Amino acid sequence: MKIYIKNMVSIRCKMVVKSELEKMDIGYKSVDLGEVELEQTITDQERNELRNSLLSYGLVLMEDKRSILVEKIKTLVIEMIHYSDELPDVNYSVYISKKLNYNYTYLANLFAEVKGTTIEHFIIMHKIEKVKELIIYDELSLTEIASLMQYSSVAHLSKQFKKITGLTPSYFKHMKNKRRNPLEDL
Repeated sequence: MKIYIKNMVSIRCKMVVKSELEKMDIGYKSVDLGEVELEQTITDQERNELRNSLLSYGLVLMEDKRSILVEKIKTLVIEMIHYSDELPDVNYSVYISKKLNYNYTYLANLFAEVKGTTIEHFIIMHKIEKVKELIIYDELSLTEIASLMQYSSVAHLSKQFKKITGLTPSYFKHMKNKRRNPLEDL
């Protein structure tokens, strides 16, 4: 049996879910971002208990199929940008469509309707957060970051960075209090 959890955006979230499942003595096969495969079906009472315990951590057990699909899109984008070694070589629309086995137009319309923003904007927000992280680590040049994040040029990266943050990447790099946004807030 699979259950779907909203706001699961990090390794820590996975650890919390595993811990809560173990506390409740619910066996699981796998815990991934946004999705848990349980060993067996759980009762309504167990589902309610799990819902309440996860809620205290800001995690939401989902029931609605549309919300589940939107959460899968979000999870796919987060994994693709923040947790994979390199971004896919194909257009994001093709990648998302193939991974979820849905027509991209349908996914894009659903996402926009439910989230009030486009998938493209959601991807850009996450790419900029990743760029901030890479700038803070100070291990790569802006040229290397632009290449890693699949920007056509440093100028393109800088223009998008300034549009989203209001700052240039160079100015951000020299700020004393560099601020990043939590992934769940994007």
